[in-house]
This record gives sequence, C-alpha cells and structure tokens, in this order.
Amino acid sequence: MKDLLLITPPFTQLNTPYPATCYLKGFLNTKNISSFQMDLGIEVILDLFSKKTFQELFELASKNNSITSENAQRIYSLRDAYLQPLDDVIAFLQGKKSTFARQICTDHFLPQASRFDQLDELDWAFGNMGMQDKAKHLATLYLEDLSDFIVECIDDNFGFSRYAERLGQSANSFDELYEQLQSQPTYIDTFTLNILEEKLKTIQPKLVCFSVPFPGNLYSAFRCAQHIKANYPHIKIAMGGGFPNTELRSVTDTRVFEFFDFITLDDGELPIELLHHHIENPNNQEFKRTFLLENGQVVYKNNSPKPDYKQSEVGTPDYSDLHLDKYISVIEIANPMHSLWSDGRWNKLTMAHGCYWGKCTFCDISLDYIKIYEPIAAKLLVDRMEQLIEQTGENGFHFVDEAAPPALMKALALEIIKRKLTVTWWTNIRFEKNFTKDLCLLLKASGCIAVSGGLEVASDRLLALIDKGVTVAQVAQVTRHFTEANIMVHAYLMYGYPTQTIQETVDSLEMVRQLFEIGVLQSGFWHQFALTAHSPIGLNPSEYHIIPNTKPITFANNDIAFTDTTGIDHNQFSFGLKKSLFNYMHGIGFELPLQDWFDFKIPKTTIQPDYIHNCLETDVHFNIKPTAKILWLGSTPLVTETSKTKKGQTYYALQATFHSTTDTFTITLDKHHGTWFLNALETLRPNNPQLPAFSDLKKDFETQFEDFELFWFSKPMNVLRENGLLLL
Repeated sequence: MKDLLLITPPFTQLNTPYPATCYLKGFLNTKNISSFQMDLGIEVILDLFSKKTFQELFELASKNNSITSENAQRIYSLRDAYLQPLDDVIAFLQGKKSTFARQICTDHFLPQASRFDQLDELDWAFGNMGMQDKAKHLATLYLEDLSDFIVECIDDNFGFSRYAERLGQSANSFDELYEQLQSQPTYIDTFTLNILEEKLKTIQPKLVCFSVPFPGNLYSAFRCAQHIKANYPHIKIAMGGGFPNTELRSVTDTRVFEFFDFITLDDGELPIELLHHHIENPNNQEFKRTFLLENGQVVYKNNSPKPDYKQSEVGTPDYSDLHLDKYISVIEIANPMHSLWSDGRWNKLTMAHGCYWGKCTFCDISLDYIKIYEPIAAKLLVDRMEQLIEQTGENGFHFVDEAAPPALMKALALEIIKRKLTVTWWTNIRFEKNFTKDLCLLLKASGCIAVSGGLEVASDRLLALIDKGVTVAQVAQVTRHFTEANIMVHAYLMYGYPTQTIQETVDSLEMVRQLFEIGVLQSGFWHQFALTAHSPIGLNPSEYHIIPNTKPITFANNDIAFTDTTGIDHNQFSFGLKKSLFNYMHGIGFELPLQDWFDFKIPKTTIQPDYIHNCLETDVHFNIKPTAKILWLGSTPLVTETSKTKKGQTYYALQATFHSTTDTFTITLDKHHGTWFLNALETLRPNNPQLPAFSDLKKDFETQFEDFELFWFSKPMNVLRENGLLLL
C-alpha cells in the first residue's frame, strides 16, 4: 500500500523510461511520502507484442473482415512466420539473446512486408559496423509491420511511441476527445486498463498522478482516469507533465474534471507535496499552480506562500519499481542521432533547470521550465550519477537540458575524470563560441559521445531575428571542434520561419549541404516552424508579420494556426529538404544541384560554394586569457637525459616519451626547461583541486627563465597541445 501511484500512460519511448515519474519519486523519497511508479506504455507493448496475443489478434481481424489492403493480407497470410519468432525477437531487443542477431540477419528469416521496402540503405547504415545493430534494425522493421497490421485491422489510433496522438494535437476544444471517451474502450485500451486494475488493487493509492509529456499520452491518461473514477471513486487523480504545462494553462472546460480532480503546472515537486497534504487533511487548502473544480467552475489555485524547491533539494531520480530489464532497444531509421534516442537504456538527469540563454523567439521562454534558470553543482551531479549507476547498473546518461551550459559541462567533465568514472553521456547545447576545441576534447575524455543543438535556419538574418545569439560561421567552427574531438553532432533545422523567403530556404539548404560535405555535421532533422502561444512570436505575432487564427479555446492552447503575410507555402519544401538531408547523411548527393531535390522551380543559391570552408580557415591565436586553466590528460612520461657536444660545448636535454591509448610520441626539451616543465606537469592533473591558470605558470616560469610565450608556442609544446595538454 502506497500513498501515491505515479503513472506514465501509453506510449512514450520503448528503450528507456520517460524520466518525469523518476524525478518525482526521488523527490517524494526526501519527504518520506511513499510512492510507486509504473510505465504503462512498456507494459502494454510487451503484453501486446507476444505470440499469444498476436494469435488472438489475427483471429479477431479475420473475424471482423478488416484485412483489406494488400499489405495487411500479406502479413495475415504469413501469420505463422510472424508468430513463430515474435517472443524471441522481443527478448533479443531486450538484450537477452545476443546470439539471435545472426539468425535475424540471415536472408529470409524474418517475414517482410512494406516496412522492409527501405532495405537498400542497410549497407550504408550498418556496413561492417556490427551485426547487433543490423539485427535490431531488421527486428524493428518486423515489429513495425505488425504495428501497421494493428493500425489497419484492429485500432487505427495505435503507434509505438504515441496513442491517439491526433486527439491531443491542437485540441482547442475538448469535444472530440470527450466524445471518444464515451465510446467503449478500444482493443488497446483493454490491455492498458487490465494492467492498471491489477496495480490499483495491489498498491491501493490515495492519489494517482499521471505524467502526460506529449499529445500521444493524453487519450490514455483520460481513459485510465475514467476507469479509476468509475471503479474507485475515493481515489483522487491528478495530471501534470509537459502537455498540461504547455497546452492546458488556460483550461476552462468543466468536463475535464469529470476525469481529473487536479491539474498541476510546471515543476511538480511542491504541487504534488501539497496535494498529498490536502488529501491527508482536506482542511488543508494550500495549493501551488493547481487547477481544480470549485462550485461547478474551473479555478486556478496558487495560494501557497512556499517557494519551489531548489534543484539541490529535489533528490536523485529513483528508477525503482520500473522493469528496467524489459525495455526494448529499437533502431527505427538509419540516423545516428535517432539511434541514441531509441537504442539502449539511458539514465536521465538535468544539469540545469531552464535555459541560460532564454531568448529564442520561437521558444516558450515565458514559461517557468525555460525562464527559471538554475544550474546544479557539478559535484552534486556526479554524486547523483554514481547513485544511479549503483541503482540501475547502467552507466549511460542523457542530460535532458534545454541547453546545457558550457561552464557547467566543463566542471562536470572535470569531476567525472577526477573520480575516474567510466560513463557515456550526451546532451543538448547551443552552438556557442565557448565550445573551444580544448573544451570539446575534455568533454570527450569524460565520456561525452554526442551533442544536439539548434542551427535552426542557416541564415544570419533569420538567426538574428530568432535571437539565437550565433552565426552560421560560429556554428561551423563549433561543430568542427566537436567533430575533431570525435563527438557526434546533430543539428535541429527549421524552415518556414516568419518572413523567411524562398531564397533564404534555398540558401539555408546550401549551408547545410556544405556543413555535411565538409564533415562537421553527422546528423540532422528538418522541422517546419510551429507557432506556440507562449513564445515571443505567439505573444506578439504582428511584430513578425504573421496573423494568428483566433477562435475560442477551452481546452488545449499551444500550437496556433497562422497566416504568413509573405504568402509562401512552406509545406512544398518539406519533401525536398528531408530527401536531400537523408542523402547528405549517407555521404552522397553533394554534387547534385539543389534543384534536383525539388519538383518545382527554385532559385539558385546565392551562397558561395566555399563559404563554410572559408569560415573554418581560422588564424592561430597567440592571445591567451591569463585566467585560462591548464590541464594535462595524458600519461606520466618516461624521461631520459641526453647530451650533445657542439663546438666543444656540451648541451644537455631531456627526452620525454609519452604513451597514449593509441600512440607513442617523444618530445625533447632543454634540460632546465624540461626539468621545470615535468615538475609543473604534476600540478596540471585533473585531481588537483586548484588547477593553475596560464598566468600562474607564466609567473613561475619567469622566476627562472625568460619569455614563457616563446616556450609555450614551441614545437615540443605544440606536440603536447595536440595530445592532451588543454587550455580551458
């Protein structure tokens, strides 16, 4: 028996839990409030994608005469071939039968329907990279074939990472969703509700909290809440998460509260704690950012004087209760960054609440989750990492920041290296100038394998209008720094931004082409601009020359339809932009005219073909900040003394041989300089709590010798600078 039951409704990711309930449970632990969490999505998927269930499902589809398309007929006729390996394929994707990869990769082992039409890309995507990844991709296509069968023949709302998403997208009115909820539960609903019912009987919670991150979770949350209301009227029900935080900030439809007692906004820790107090003692009427029904009207209660908890006070995320060994790793498309999102189990953490930049005009910067910026100390972050490694057995981390701050990333990396942790991590960033080559090398040394960031529209005029704070040239330089450090770079790309011209779209594509061709981008994805109610553009549309379509809103208010006064149909670019990017990620098509990607006439680009190349032609900078810290990541050298006599005078030198994981190199220094430097080298290691600054080394050097800069930029020191001697 627990006080709270925390639920992520179907469906989010298949490979790892969505972190919201883990964050909440970690906080509730600090308050001694008992809770149990469950990811209904993965439990439903595992029940559904089993040999036993699909046997029933094929029979049901046949009985209903719903097998009409050629693709569905093919799957049905091959049903025995689909059923036989199903349980083993799921086990393989759970990491339990690695040797099964060889069988999956055998020609004609898995039955194939329409999803396998894309197999031509396999040689590029996987090549000799490894049988496990190729097998995961084939197994994913096999499951997607079965998913297509469900959608056509059983439940057209189904989707692996979403359910009835259409009902939640831009749902300004509650009418359609409400109507759907009056009908009988769907085939998928029965799985969801059976699992929920079993858990309710076991846990017997006083409060059930649904975290609804996306539109594709909304319908299931309401269907589950409906079941609880009908069968357990004494249990209170709350909803929070990304969807209500952005979409339901002005909800007025009272019918919503036939399903939920409370809807909380923004950071959930304090609102949930106060709801628990209220349920324990109904006379306690203190609430934080909470909608509820009062005298037949929707009211917003924010009467608690208590401040939100600091990030240092919310505890470490807690993954207990979740079936961590049952998540399935899938590789849906051959995109290197998408494989990070869908393959492998990642512990989720946040370096900093909110965004340290907080200016982008398309972003929800008026909302707390963006505008309230609060970083977490690196030592506390690594403490939490160690706790999660111990709890989950996983040492992979996805930092889910809006934009991780470079200074904190540096401190985090130093702390990881200092503690000699072996971890793998990735995060989202801004492509800002503070990401120097040396910082990127440090991040790589700490376990960073990838970053994603918004290039948005590759046009300096539009980047300025967005208030992105970067230029295309700067993005090129930063992406090169990451790439040279062997950190994969994924760029979010945007088209259709207000006032964007056709010429700017074409020029933006040319910039992207060059970035991929020169090799500083490895992955990317085009998104069409969407107007949101809480962004600067949504709040002041006339300043951006767009006209929003206004209509009464009683339910979800976030995505806003609008008219761009340029009159340009940006939809027409969608296919060509995505097709070209797909080819560029394959490393092909760079020589083709941009016109070849489109079936309508476009203007020629005005960007010079060597624009990005010239951006990367940078001069060597001899100016170094005196406060820059100096760090040595390499090994302790083997030192021998040598001498050479010239014109009757003997010169003594030190030869220092360094071994790295992949190389061995030797430098030779004048004996006096060498002795000083090798002594100084010991102070430059990560375990030194106070790394010396450039000015400190210069001052110490010049107590014995002259001209530190001449020494620092000498050939031996340049060799060390290329092999782990970093300026930070």
